[in-house]
Amino acid sequence: MASVQGGGGGPRNLLQFLRLVGQLKRVPRTGWVYRNVQKPESVSDHMYRMAIMAFVTEDKHLNKDRCVRLALVHDMAECIVGDIAPSDNIPKEEKHRREKEAMKRLTQLLSEDVKKEIYDLWEEYENQSSVEAKFVKQLDQYEMILQAFEYEDLENKPGRLQEFYDSTAGKFSHPEIVQLVSELTAERNAKIATGTSEPHP
Repeated sequence: MASVQGGGGGPRNLLQFLRLVGQLKRVPRTGWVYRNVQKPESVSDHMYRMAIMAFVTEDKHLNKDRCVRLALVHDMAECIVGDIAPSDNIPKEEKHRREKEAMKRLTQLLSEDVKKEIYDLWEEYENQSSVEAKFVKQLDQYEMILQAFEYEDLENKPGRLQEFYDSTAGKFSHPEIVQLVSELTAERNAKIATGTSEPHP
């Protein structure tokens, strides 16, 4: 990974920040790697669809702009620390410590205002300290099971990635996401029942 030097904004540091964040395009999502998924998505793939999900929410009680920003920032530290999965058996406190250190190093490269905004958003998500952060956490979980469904579909192996669904049991409460989960589950169960996925065009 690239080293982080200097701090405080300016084109050189901004370029360094952008190159570091660009690493997210090349950090595969560990859960898929461990399950031998072919061509697993990157962390930035995951964050992009989460940001789109936040953008298209119909919930007028949420600050949509804030949700999009939270989605774009929530896994940013992984450009330095990598994607630490539960099966890596790294304690939650240690994972948080590493990611906090990474976010401090990353945001040092930005001007004071942007540095504070990005770091504060990351912390808000980590601490689940707002309704928006809680919503985006559920988007994170839903995006994962949607991706699991798509991999099952691509591999024509319905039900292969069941453990990802099991890990999200009871974690959805936002009505909009609950409906999406219900829709996805119905489609997935139908494919499991017939034992085949629809052929792709």
